[in-house]
Amino acid sequence: MSDAQALVDAHHHVWDLDVRPQPWLDEPGHEPIRRSFGSHALRSAATRPIAGRRLTSTVVVQCIASVPETRDLLTLADSDPLIGAVVGWVDLTSPAVGDVLDDLRTGPAGRYLRAVRHVVQGEPDPQWLQRADVERGLRAVGERGLGYDVLVRSHQLPQAIRLAERLPELPLVLDHAGKPPIARRDLTDWAQQLRTLAWHPQVHCKVSGLVTEADLEQWTVDDIRPVWDVLLSAFGPDRLMFGSDWPVCVLAGGWNRWAATVEELLDGCSGTEIHAVLAGTATTFYHLTPDPKEGTPCC
Repeated sequence: MSDAQALVDAHHHVWDLDVRPQPWLDEPGHEPIRRSFGSHALRSAATRPIAGRRLTSTVVVQCIASVPETRDLLTLADSDPLIGAVVGWVDLTSPAVGDVLDDLRTGPAGRYLRAVRHVVQGEPDPQWLQRADVERGLRAVGERGLGYDVLVRSHQLPQAIRLAERLPELPLVLDHAGKPPIARRDLTDWAQQLRTLAWHPQVHCKVSGLVTEADLEQWTVDDIRPVWDVLLSAFGPDRLMFGSDWPVCVLAGGWNRWAATVEELLDGCSGTEIHAVLAGTATTFYHLTPDPKEGTPCC
């Protein structure tokens, strides 16, 4: 598979409710995805190409605060040719965070661990990312050559900005573009904070999770385009990466509808820019490399 044909989904999830509960699925509105989802289901869902490219590689991302879940994701990556990297979880506040990271990285399939994430959007502390113990943990992440996925809501973007200022050596990627308030149709504050964050060259951004910030049933590409315009001007294509947020995107139309939307948003971009968003940025950030287990596109 040549680079010109690659399509990387830089953000998706899997879970098996028979193995591990997902308490967040109990929230109202999550009924359509309140069941188990494996990577085989992603293969069945992701049938639409984007700019002539079919899905070739993915990055699977943690859902809950669980080291055992991270170990399971690493095992899955080792057995599934579609998954090229894992974003796992460790307790960043623990004095033993470095030891836990080392244990994960040297264990079976540890080579697939490329970044970690914490669900900061659920933390009530408005300065959580600035806590001394969290910063110590993030330094341990960076010292091991790993990146950090930043999951915050739009009102928490100042935390992400301060993190970028404090740890310029830590590779960061903003999940779901910082969750802009698309449904409220008021992007002013989000756009200002987003542009400030983008000034920091170590920060990248996922074009993902946007449809679930819009009206789930009535959103159109015109609702997403103002967000895309801000992202493209602030980060440029070399720091943007496509992600589906599957299966959460099922709540707002699914993988194929989002893929069609991304293709429309990319209209007018050059071939080099399209490659960056659809494959190049994620490949660089997550150190995706050709794997002997890799075969033909999944679908």
